[in-house]
Amino acid sequence: MSEIKRNVIKANGINLHYREAGQGPSMILLHGWPQTSYSWRKVISPLSERYRVIAPDLRGMGDSDKPAGGYDMRTVATDIRQLAAELGLERPYLVGADWGGLVARRYALDWPGELARLAIVDIVPHGQIFANFTIEYAKGAWHYFFNAVPDMPESLVAHDVRGFLQAFGRPKYHNPAHQEEAIDEYVRAYSKPGALRGGFAYYKAMFEENRRLDEESLGKTIQEPVHCIWGNSGGMGGPFDVLEMWRTDAPQVTGRGIDDCGHYVHEEAPDILVEELVEFDKD
Repeated sequence: MSEIKRNVIKANGINLHYREAGQGPSMILLHGWPQTSYSWRKVISPLSERYRVIAPDLRGMGDSDKPAGGYDMRTVATDIRQLAAELGLERPYLVGADWGGLVARRYALDWPGELARLAIVDIVPHGQIFANFTIEYAKGAWHYFFNAVPDMPESLVAHDVRGFLQAFGRPKYHNPAHQEEAIDEYVRAYSKPGALRGGFAYYKAMFEENRRLDEESLGKTIQEPVHCIWGNSGGMGGPFDVLEMWRTDAPQVTGRGIDDCGHYVHEEAPDILVEELVEFDKD
């Protein structure tokens, strides 16, 4: 297996830290919140046997820059598009988990034909979530609203980053032991200056900027093949019909849920995820 190297590159006016391994067709792995590119650690090496794998820290997270603004999906997708251009990645295979999946969606909607294919890991479009919101789902969705409050969450969470991340993540893992494997790294990342504000800024953009982008994209569909993988125990497969919620954007979407797996598929079921990603590329 290839050695995983770390580097920084300037894209869209900011410095993006990324992990890289392997040679071959390009694959970009986009993490979500509250994680970093470290969350892909179990899949980068096996995927690098077939692909040139690039796993960046999204703007505002990990070891990438944390600017004051630019957390709408179009700006973040532009970051990744320019990173691909700077690294010479042609028609990359884009894989996104959580927020990374929504960045991948925006990339495909804004620049049709530039990607080889998309894999979406345990997320559905936020518009679909709110259209299908239930009291039961609201119990696990409090963070959409808490994180979006101006200034308050940064102030409260800064006093106990570890406790907050553990309390948030524990219900989203089928086996919380997987969270403990990585918690030190995530605490380190989100204790850095500006990291909490950067992560919460994604939620602040959710209700206005991203809604406007979705209104602008009404009627558009993703041209590239799309495959979804999700967890059935703590993931999106519990409350939602994931494929049905993606069909508006991707009418030919395929996918499957994984039992005994939560939201963080790449940490809890890395072998299955690698198999799914490779098989999807054979279609």
